[in-house]
Amino acid sequence: MRQPRQSLTSQLVDSMTDRIQSGAYLKGAQLPTEKDLIEEFGVSRTVVREALANLKASGLVATRQGKGAFVIDEAVRVFRISEEHLSVVEEVLEALELRIAIESEAAALAALRRSPEDLRRIVEANDALDRAIAAGESTVDLDIAFHRAIALATGNRHFLGLFNYLGEVLVPRARVPTHQFDAATLQDYLRRISGEHHRIVVAIEAGDGDAARAALRMHLGGSRDRLAQGARVRA
Repeated sequence: MRQPRQSLTSQLVDSMTDRIQSGAYLKGAQLPTEKDLIEEFGVSRTVVREALANLKASGLVATRQGKGAFVIDEAVRVFRISEEHLSVVEEVLEALELRIAIESEAAALAALRRSPEDLRRIVEANDALDRAIAAGESTVDLDIAFHRAIALATGNRHFLGLFNYLGEVLVPRARVPTHQFDAATLQDYLRRISGEHHRIVVAIEAGDGDAARAALRMHLGGSRDRLAQGARVRA
């Protein structure tokens, strides 16, 4: 079976983690600047910032206001889901269950706490995803941005910190071709995702925490259930 390609962020996280663990980036040392990382790895500023956020959530890197990112002297042992397991449908299903538990509550809190700026960010992320779907462009990073905007709107930094790790590695179609299990075509799959996202936005905009929780749970729970059913059919 052909292995799914990693996202650019995951590739950069892996490369930087290898350098930290091998000592190429010394403990306590300052990491290269965003500009240097962009030039060396040929990626965007967004990819670099997401990679640094993941390294920070993993306990490998700390940021200092106005100074940049530094390798932590003694990296703490943290929860981590191995990349190779995410190519296995069963592992993705378990990961989705974890996201459902975390993100459904995040959606409820976002509905109750979101500021006008938070709502604008969520709506813009959703609109950008819709435009990419219509144009036939890649949507994985935009999907992540939508869910990250919801985590940010909770006003609880721990939700955002968890999502900076979980969202990047656990979006199902970033790891397995999920649309082959639960839709006739990728476009059909993405249109369904778009509709589910719109229901989440409406609930958050209305300030209805219960409806937002239910809409998010239906969104990720539906993906989990369809993927599980498809896997059983093709087994």
